[in-house]
Amino acid sequence: MKQFKMLINAADRTAHIRPELYGHFSEHLGRCIYDGIYVGADSEIPNIRGIRKDIVEAFRQIHVPVLRWPGGCFADIYHWQNGIGAPSARKKTVNTYWGGVTETNRFGTHEFFDLCELVGCEPYLAGNLGTGSPRELSEWLTYITSDGDCDLAELRRKNGRNDPWMLKYVGFGNENWGCGGNMRPEYYADLYRQFQCFSMNAAGEKLFRVACGPCGGDYRWTEVLMQNLSPEHTDAISLHYYAVSNWEMKGSATVFSEDDYARSLQCAYQMETLLRRHTGIMDRYDPAGRIGLVVDEWGNWYEVEEGTNPGFLYQQNTMRDAVTAAMTLNLFNRYAGRVVMANLAQAVNVLQALILTDGAQILRTPTYHVFDLFQAHQGGETVYCFSQNETVFGEVPMLSSSASVKDGVLTVTLANCAPDAAAEICCDICNFSVRTVASRILAGDPHSHNTFAEPEAVRIAEGTAELLNGVLHLTLPPCSVAEVTLS
Repeated sequence: MKQFKMLINAADRTAHIRPELYGHFSEHLGRCIYDGIYVGADSEIPNIRGIRKDIVEAFRQIHVPVLRWPGGCFADIYHWQNGIGAPSARKKTVNTYWGGVTETNRFGTHEFFDLCELVGCEPYLAGNLGTGSPRELSEWLTYITSDGDCDLAELRRKNGRNDPWMLKYVGFGNENWGCGGNMRPEYYADLYRQFQCFSMNAAGEKLFRVACGPCGGDYRWTEVLMQNLSPEHTDAISLHYYAVSNWEMKGSATVFSEDDYARSLQCAYQMETLLRRHTGIMDRYDPAGRIGLVVDEWGNWYEVEEGTNPGFLYQQNTMRDAVTAAMTLNLFNRYAGRVVMANLAQAVNVLQALILTDGAQILRTPTYHVFDLFQAHQGGETVYCFSQNETVFGEVPMLSSSASVKDGVLTVTLANCAPDAAAEICCDICNFSVRTVASRILAGDPHSHNTFAEPEAVRIAEGTAELLNGVLHLTLPPCSVAEVTLS
């Protein structure tokens, strides 16, 4: 048993945690959209206009705040005109990035915005800058947002949507340093300036414009963008980072050694270095913090499950992933002064998914439960949260934590990253009057995961946190994640 002292000062508020920090990502990749989110109106699986009811309910339970679509790499080969009109008459294309399968385009603009309205989340479009044009993106935005007397608004009405949709978030391209065009940052910066110039919300609302930022530790890309872009035409730049120690041998999602567990945590904790160094560059060029950082792809990436299409990126999800997700979300809370949105990759059936489906069945993964435990942070104010600590596997802190205050409630989230040692915590709470304490916990062996035969093998349980003489006491088992609420 390891013992740690913590201190939380609820009066020392450092940043606002935008709900969008807990966002998600859905791409036309494998079974994320088809079978995962969308089954068609004629499916025997309960649905609302083709969108799975169980997925909508699961997203609503964790208050998914924003959903990114249609990619990913797919975004820069996606042409929105193919995804409107009668579903049966839509143009069929080939998804050249993910498995070479036929893309029916039955899930398009109308279906995506329908999904967002059902869930109650903000849509975040990834615009086609790679194979598209400024005109194509401009017309898409007009189709979505115009209530005027113009052909594009009339076309939307003809296709079944009378009122325009609300749209705030637009990204310009995806990974344009790689699958989005193999561009240099100087060239991309010029293209971005051109595209954003012709992109606007026809309803007069201001768009939140996200420029394609760096891959992992490409600090030069961030430097060049910050030199060439300004807050007048850029609201944020993106960052993509996957926790992978060896891209040639990514390893199994469920069969792994303690050394593999260590490497996963070490890779995930590199997010702290990336946030510190990229935001440091941004601080030099933008000391007022007017340009945000959007981590719109992050998560663990392993080999696909045996017997599945390698291009579908379907993998299981264990308590190892729950711990790395909790560690990452705590980092986002701590960097919330600059990090304004983050989108886990991906929502359903792909990579570090929230939910896996098999026909009419769904299961919530350990990562889903982490987002459940952390959802109270959405819209809160980050407060000072210090803990004594020691490291595991080199530089990884054994104890990960963050705290926020919202509506008179103090929420503390913690993760014990050690696979074999419990953590006993004594936490002093300053400048906050506590009357009640409640806690929830997710724990298990690092390999523990849910299957369709045992969909609740890993689930949230009631915790044992208590307040004794004004001090918060709780014990975290090895490999666990907890939420404590004080009011």
